[in-house]
Amino acid sequence: MFREVARAKQALTREECLTLLKETRRGVLALQGEDGYPYAVPHNHWYSEEDGVLYFHSGQHGAKIDAIRRSDKASYCVMDEGTPVPDAWWLQFKSVIAFGRLEVVEDHARAIDISRALSLTFTQDRDYIEHEVEKSGPGVLVFALHIEHITGKRVTER
Repeated sequence: MFREVARAKQALTREECLTLLKETRRGVLALQGEDGYPYAVPHNHWYSEEDGVLYFHSGQHGAKIDAIRRSDKASYCVMDEGTPVPDAWWLQFKSVIAFGRLEVVEDHARAIDISRALSLTFTQDRDYIEHEVEKSGPGVLVFALHIEHITGKRVTER
């Protein structure tokens, strides 16, 4: 059902893919949009090593939420910043695409805990995080991408 990387020599191992998910902060979430059009939106994420799930936070309304309610199938793509090739203009970089099914986290206390964990990937300022949780926590929606398939590759962009 899912395809593997066409150029097997460039493929990342599952461990390398998961490491990239843990180390990156942002990616692009692709959903089924309206009238069959793809809907891809930049997003930040937190990968939980404990349960192997990608988590996202959001407001409770909008095109993204409508798309999630329409279809739980999604993909999420991340890439690193790239590494310069010595004496060349191009970069070598790694990218990962995770495919899976989305689920809204219904337990609000759990959603707040996930929001804190996601925030800690950006700042260690716990006072700031608690201020944001107090201000935005009641309206936060957290959803999870349960990974069914993951691929990654190493690319030289020239």
